[in-house]
Amino acid sequence: MEVRFKRRVLRFLLCKLFPLSAAFAQSADSTPSPTSIFSPVSSPADSIFGLSLFVIAVAAVIFVVVFSLLVYSVLRFRKRKDDDGHEPPQVYGSNQVELAWTVIPVLIVVTLFMATARVIADVQKTSPPAGAVEVVAIGHQFWWEFRYPAQRVVTANELHVPLSDPEHPTPTFIKLTSADTDHSFWVPRLAGKTDLIPNRVNNTWIDPHQTGVYLGQCAQYCGTQHAKMLLRVYVQTRDEFNRWIQRQIQPAHVNNTASEGRRIFETTACINCHTVAGTVADGRFGPDLTHIMSRDTIASGAARNTPENLRLWIRNPADIKPGCNMPAMALSDLEVNAVAAYLGTLQ
Repeated sequence: MEVRFKRRVLRFLLCKLFPLSAAFAQSADSTPSPTSIFSPVSSPADSIFGLSLFVIAVAAVIFVVVFSLLVYSVLRFRKRKDDDGHEPPQVYGSNQVELAWTVIPVLIVVTLFMATARVIADVQKTSPPAGAVEVVAIGHQFWWEFRYPAQRVVTANELHVPLSDPEHPTPTFIKLTSADTDHSFWVPRLAGKTDLIPNRVNNTWIDPHQTGVYLGQCAQYCGTQHAKMLLRVYVQTRDEFNRWIQRQIQPAHVNNTASEGRRIFETTACINCHTVAGTVADGRFGPDLTHIMSRDTIASGAARNTPENLRLWIRNPADIKPGCNMPAMALSDLEVNAVAAYLGTLQ
């Protein structure tokens, strides 16, 4: 509540002092971009938004003061018709001016530093309450692995979390680590960016106040396909989230009509990288495919999860995501169709 109150106060000040900046911030709420920091729906993002408004206000004050002094100087000391061509008395030093332009910027920087440090400390010092959901996020080149240890669920690229009731908060705490190089987890409308470092565990948390799909991506350059290392966060009601968990716990059900595709999948190098629960496929280098058809996208959000895109991805992943680490398996068209049909049954 305190953060929201501060946010309303900052909005009010911006509206009164700097209508143009305030109009920009308010317009973002009416038609929010999927990755706009000006439309937060979670407490960490709300804190960052309040800090952003404060920084904008400070920058606007500096702009107004400097621009006003510039305009005053231009008008006050402009050349006039009665000028005799002689220069006015020159001032070569002023202790008062020197002190002012040294002390004032230092005070401004210290103020911004303290405000930023406070927001960072408030976000980081929060500990998981009872009922919090815990997720382990592992960054790979170039996809996301999400593990729910308590529920024994593993998925990829699409993170599902429950809605948090402000009266009875149920936040989601996310442990972040990397399997290869540096990555960064960033969903602007939910939280600030947090890096994923090999052999180190960082933490972040979110408590979404609105259901919906929120987009994010890796915000740390991690290789050729960094730009397509996307992620989606699905905020669901508690009942919807529980139903999703129950579906993910179940082993994959394969139709008999897809047996040929399963045979091809299990007799190629696919099983070295991917897992399908209940089968011999137990790889860890690529995404878990047990419930791949429950996802809206493939290739870490690079393409919609449609039968056509799935076949294209199996035939030659580089056609969708050049530079990705999944190799083309040199399958014939019949084999590609059979494997796609098999994966299409993995709900």
